[in-house]
Amino acid sequence: MSTNKVYGDRPNDLRLRELDSRWEFDDPAFAEGIPETLSIDQSKHSLFGASKAASDLLVQEYGRYFGIPTCCLRGGCLTGPNHSGVELHGFLSYLIKCNLEGREYRIYGYKGKQVRDNIHAEDVARFMHEFYKAPRVAEVYNLGGGKGNSCSILDAFRMIESITGKKMRSCYVDENRIGDHICYYSDLRKMKAHYPLWSVTRGLPHIFSEIASGWAVRSR
Repeated sequence: MSTNKVYGDRPNDLRLRELDSRWEFDDPAFAEGIPETLSIDQSKHSLFGASKAASDLLVQEYGRYFGIPTCCLRGGCLTGPNHSGVELHGFLSYLIKCNLEGREYRIYGYKGKQVRDNIHAEDVARFMHEFYKAPRVAEVYNLGGGKGNSCSILDAFRMIESITGKKMRSCYVDENRIGDHICYYSDLRKMKAHYPLWSVTRGLPHIFSEIASGWAVRSR
């Protein structure tokens, strides 16, 4: 399990356009999201991202050098009803928990329009099983929800408010997190080409509802 942080802040160099509630890629080459061919070199990663990049390359090398079936899954926002999100990790889970508990959610920069794609843990496990059944050597995949399961913080506010009926409390910090992506969602075309039986089966409404129900159960 690798991470999209191996790309560092390279996605921020791509041309973007600002919409009412989110940032969006403004280059046709990235209309479907970030592909596995994007460079991971000469960008700011965070120490976490750098350590993952080192492990990612080693796993690839064991595949290329020794011919061992290996796979790096560069995960985006992996989530589900049991995800224990905290402020700086677990985007949707923490945001939904704040809404349910009436906590103030802090938005760090980019006007709250920063975008992430979200994928349910069951879809993650389903792809792992597909790879297990037909392994390949030294493969790399961007494992996320894709454009269809992407949303900004502002989008997420509206979605959870419509589910719980509770107004989101928030404050804005006019400083983005170091190396944070402005817009990131995974280009899933390579995954689907190699494993056509796999697809994203849990959409955002389902994911939001499950996480909200999960937090409600745990708070009893």
